[in-house]
Amino acid sequence: MNEFLEPGMLVRNPQAPDWGVGQVQSRVGEKVTVNFEHAGKQVIDGRRVQLFLVIPDQG
Repeated sequence: MNEFLEPGMLVRNPQAPDWGVGQVQSRVGEKVTVNFEHAGKQVIDGRRVQLFLVIPDQG
């Protein structure tokens, strides 16, 4: 599900919107490590959660 994610990309977890925006730290198989604004470093199981890519505002 999250196979396109690479370190440095910004994401949101739709199952935990209060975590805020997170930056992908690594992806190994289905495990994605993300450092979120309000939840710190979390390891996400990509088989259970589809992370949403955040596109930074270029304005």
